[in-house]
Amino acid sequence: MINNVCVFASSCNFVDKSYYEAAAELGTLLANAGMDMVYGGSCLGLMWACAKQVKEHGRRLIGVMPQKLRDMDVFSDYCDEFYVTPCMRSRKAKMDEMSDALIALPGGFGTLEELSEMIVQKQLGYNQKAIVILNTNGFYNDLLRFFDEIIEQKFANKKAANLYYVANTPQEAVDYLISYEPSDFAVKKEDIYAR
Repeated sequence: MINNVCVFASSCNFVDKSYYEAAAELGTLLANAGMDMVYGGSCLGLMWACAKQVKEHGRRLIGVMPQKLRDMDVFSDYCDEFYVTPCMRSRKAKMDEMSDALIALPGGFGTLEELSEMIVQKQLGYNQKAIVILNTNGFYNDLLRFFDEIIEQKFANKKAANLYYVANTPQEAVDYLISYEPSDFAVKKEDIYAR
């Protein structure tokens, strides 16, 4: 059962309003499904649009922020738990530790890096968490084509395409989490290196 969902998302306040609307809808749906949210702890951007709705609909917020960003005073007072880490690497580890699943909303280089690391963690069998890419407005279309290219040119096993789920709407994302059944298997060398 999924209780804590880690949400990776942009902290930018200047993107098209449709992205904030989708993020807010996701937060409402997560809360209504009885899920709490682990996120970067910010009061900015898509992450805040989602987090605010989770909180306002009665669920818990767990914020994790590196000291450098905490010192910039961009954190949210809405968090029920708030952790300050020494750096971005330890932040990701803490978010991973505290979550049962993750959703990547549209975002910049940080979101891309967080998503990539979690896909690799699952690929190597460190966890079997649900990984959802929320493809609002087709934002991730080019990245998903690149993922296909990685697999097609044999830089990754064809099984890698099963490591993540692409949702086009917040409802699809939450429905996937609700029905997600982690597979209980030991990753073999052939799963990573065989073609």
